[in-house]
Amino acid sequence: MEVQWLLVCHGLVTLLVIVSFLCGNWPIFQGTFIQRIHIFLTFGAYDYFRRFVVLVFGPKGTGALASVEYYCCDRPNPILQIIYLGIIGGTYYILVKSSFSYIPGYYLGEVHRYTSILAVAVGILLFLVTSFSDPGTVNIENVSQYLAAYPYDNIIFFEKDCSTCKIPRPARSKHCSVCNRCVARFDHHCGWMNNCIGEKNTRYFMAFLLWHFLLCVYGVIAILFLLAGRLKELRVIHILTVYYGIENSFRSLAPHVVQWLLSSYNTQILIMAFLAIVSLLLCGFFGYHAKLCITNTTTNETFKWKEYLSWQRKLLEAKASEAALKESLVELSLDKKLPQSKWKAIFSRSRLEEVEVVQNNIYDEGFLHNLYEIIFPYSTRKSFSQKKSKLR
Repeated sequence: MEVQWLLVCHGLVTLLVIVSFLCGNWPIFQGTFIQRIHIFLTFGAYDYFRRFVVLVFGPKGTGALASVEYYCCDRPNPILQIIYLGIIGGTYYILVKSSFSYIPGYYLGEVHRYTSILAVAVGILLFLVTSFSDPGTVNIENVSQYLAAYPYDNIIFFEKDCSTCKIPRPARSKHCSVCNRCVARFDHHCGWMNNCIGEKNTRYFMAFLLWHFLLCVYGVIAILFLLAGRLKELRVIHILTVYYGIENSFRSLAPHVVQWLLSSYNTQILIMAFLAIVSLLLCGFFGYHAKLCITNTTTNETFKWKEYLSWQRKLLEAKASEAALKESLVELSLDKKLPQSKWKAIFSRSRLEEVEVVQNNIYDEGFLHNLYEIIFPYSTRKSFSQKKSKLR
C-alpha cells in the first residue's frame, strides 16, 4: 500500500512541477504558490546556482557559465532537439517493454503494435521537417518579392532596412538574433526545433503540434483500453464481488480497482498521466496558434499590437483627461451655471471609459484566405517569382 501512495505522490509532484514550469506565468495563477514555483524554476534556481559558481570558482567560473549560457540561449544548438528525441524515444521504449506483452488483448488488437510505431515515426518525421526546413529566409535575391507580397501597414510595420543583413526589411519579417537571418512572416524562434517558425514552415509546425496532440490522446486511450482489458481478462470485478464480498457498485469497487491497478500496472498509469498532461498542454498551444493562423497574425505581431494598443490607449486617455480638465475650467468660469446634481455626477460616465482603441489588421483577409496562405505560402506559388517591387 505504501508503494501505491508513493506513486500517487510522485505523479502529483510531477504534475505540479510541469504545470508550474509551463503555465505558472498565466494570469489565473498570479499570486499563487504555482507562480512562485514557476519563478523559482525559471529564475530563482539558476540565480542560486550562479551565486554558488561565483562563490566557489570566482571570475573564471563566471566566465565559463556565461559562455555556456550564451551557447544555450543565444546561439543555435541541438540541446532541446536531443531532449525531445529522448522523451519520445524513452516514453515509447518504456511503453513497449511494459505493455506490448498484453497486446493483443481483450479490447486491443495486434494492429496497435504497428500503428503505434507508425504514429511515432510520423511525429518524428514532422519534427525533422519542421526543424530543418527553410522558415522563409529573406535575402537579396527574394527581398523584392517579399516586399510586394506583404505591404506595410504603417502602424506596426514601416519601411526600414535591416541593420545586420543590409537589405530592406519586408513587412511582417524580423531579424532573428539566434539564427542571424531575416525571416519572412516571422512568428517566433522555437528552441525545440532549433529553427525559426516563419512564412514557409508554419504549416509544418501546426501539423507537428496537431499530430503530437493526437498521438498523446491515442496513447491515453490505448492504455485505458489495455487496463480495461486486463480487468476483464483477469475477472477482477468478479473476484472482488464474489470472493471478497464487496458490493457491486461503482462507489464500493472503485477504490479497490484503483489500488489493484496501481500495484500491478503503475508504469502504464504513470505514462498515461504523463501523456494526458502533455496532450492538454499541446491542445492549448495548438489552439493559440490556430487562432493566430485564422486571423492571419503571428506571435511577433501579437506583441507588437499589444505595445501599440497600450501606447494608443494611454495617448487617448491623456487627451480625454485634457478635454475633461478644459471642460471643468469652462464650467467653473460660468457663474450662472446651475450646480450639477450629485446623483447625476455619480452615475455620469467618465471620459476615460469612452476611450476605445481598435486593432486594424490589414493582413486578415478572411478565414479561408488566411488558411490558404498558411497551407500554400506565397513563396511556394508561381506568382511569387513574378512579383517585383522596386528597392529603395
